[in-house]
Amino acid sequence: MAAAIKTKVDAIIAENAIVVFSKSYCPYCTKAKKLLEKLGAKAFILELDNIEDGADIQAYLQTLTGQRTVPNIFISQKHIGGCDSLLALDNSGELKTLLAKI
Repeated sequence: MAAAIKTKVDAIIAENAIVVFSKSYCPYCTKAKKLLEKLGAKAFILELDNIEDGADIQAYLQTLTGQRTVPNIFISQKHIGGCDSLLALDNSGELKTLLAKI
């Protein structure tokens, strides 16, 4: 099971410019997704609470990134962090720079 989860998550990150591992009920996830949408960024969003292997994916993400919480955001295959990290990148102007490279 673990190898299949690793393969799945690694492929999602590799194949998408922006990935948000999210939970549908999480206010921080909603805030992050709205910011990306406002900036016109097309993100691949995976709602972990709506899929069977969501808990396994979240556990692997903790191993991969050191972060257990959602949202868990990747831009251009680089781990950005969560909502606060995304907002900090936006406030500094760095987020628009990252998105312009996609």
